[in-house]
Amino acid sequence: MKQIFTIFCLAIVVLLAQQGAFAQPTDGITFRQNWYNYVAPNPAWEDWNDVYEKVDGRGFEIGYNRNLSKHTWLYVPAKIGVAQFAAGRKNELGGNLDVIFQNNLFRHGALINPTVSLGVGTTYNFGAKEFDVNIPASIGLNIRLMSNLYANVQSQYRFSLDSRPGWHHGVGLVTYFGESNPDRDKDGIADKDDTCPDVPGVAAMLGCPDKDGDMITDAEDDCPDVKGLAAFKGCPDTDNDGIKDADDKCPLEAGPAANNGCPVLDRDGDGINDNVDKCPDAKGPAATGGCPDRDADGVADKDDACPDKKGTSMHKGCPDTDGDGIYDNDDRCPEKPGVAALNGCPEVKKEDKAKLERAVKLVQFELGKDVLLATSFPILDEVVSVMKQYSEYSLSITGHTDNQGDDKLNLDLSQRRAKRCYDYLLTKGVAATRMSFTGLGETQPAGDNKTAAGREQNRRVVFELFVK
Repeated sequence: MKQIFTIFCLAIVVLLAQQGAFAQPTDGITFRQNWYNYVAPNPAWEDWNDVYEKVDGRGFEIGYNRNLSKHTWLYVPAKIGVAQFAAGRKNELGGNLDVIFQNNLFRHGALINPTVSLGVGTTYNFGAKEFDVNIPASIGLNIRLMSNLYANVQSQYRFSLDSRPGWHHGVGLVTYFGESNPDRDKDGIADKDDTCPDVPGVAAMLGCPDKDGDMITDAEDDCPDVKGLAAFKGCPDTDNDGIKDADDKCPLEAGPAANNGCPVLDRDGDGINDNVDKCPDAKGPAATGGCPDRDADGVADKDDACPDKKGTSMHKGCPDTDGDGIYDNDDRCPEKPGVAALNGCPEVKKEDKAKLERAVKLVQFELGKDVLLATSFPILDEVVSVMKQYSEYSLSITGHTDNQGDDKLNLDLSQRRAKRCYDYLLTKGVAATRMSFTGLGETQPAGDNKTAAGREQNRRVVFELFVK
């Protein structure tokens, strides 16, 4: 009979547990096997210390659960069990009926949910016809097996008004059923009253979201992150000119629709309104967006690399004045045809290169000194003529020596000889900004220092033209 009753209870539990998945239920039923341990009066007492005796027992519990809030339940259990007395005494049948408030630590649906309970109850011994009032206090643990089916363990201590307290330890099952205002999106608005039951929202919008708080639901709001007006489907009109900001060229200044929402202003008086004028404080033609264009080539001065020479937009407003295929903005010699390798400057003629090469051989100094020989002056004058002819070029002057003598002295001598040539060219009108000089001593020989001819070849000053 006991097995049939157990199977029947389990069938009811499984059936009720199939209703809903983690929705907050309204009701529940608890089935629990209990083990008792408490004290009871001893009818065979002989002295004061024997008034009470320890009693063990076990029994069965069935209870009704009613949901009061997210975490709080009202629990009404009924228990019946047998008290197992010491040898020589007959076991006695007893029961309990309680009203308990139970608080679950987590919401319904948690995998593991600790519980604490406190209430008021009664104990009745059917054999002795004894009645007692108790205060049951419990701790327990619910472990989810299915969506609405939980295993339960509980330890309860029952405070007795007749000084007969006891422990009830139990193991069982709790099944839940019914739904209390389901709220799928957890926004505090029951699904039946929620226009957007799957998206958290606010009560003022019947459960639908309104992130910007403009009283227009996000689904109907073209600008859900910015507070706006219903007339513009939730988009703002900051300057209140009747043109929404997205279509307003001047969203912070009121203006007519004919002027794209901008005030009609033309500060520079060029006939182009400030809202479309790329240079509102400088007069210019419409072709350049209202910006100045001095050479009238269609490229605004601010973008024109050659603002005073008419050119093309393809070359930043620059022409190719000398027709060498290198536009003036990249041409170091825009008035003379040249080659790309020399940044648009002309190549030095062979005869002029020969003058520089001759100077290397014929510019001479007194032995061991930086004093130019008189025969060197006509040669240096030829260098001056080359510099005047190629005004776009610069000149480097480098002094060298042979390896005779001290290295440091040779380095100093080469420096002074290069400087002496530099100074001579200055006196002949060659600008200092177009020349540089240095000395390398004996570090870069041109001939063999073991022979007199080689050493003479190494004692030289080299003149080289270059384009910066």
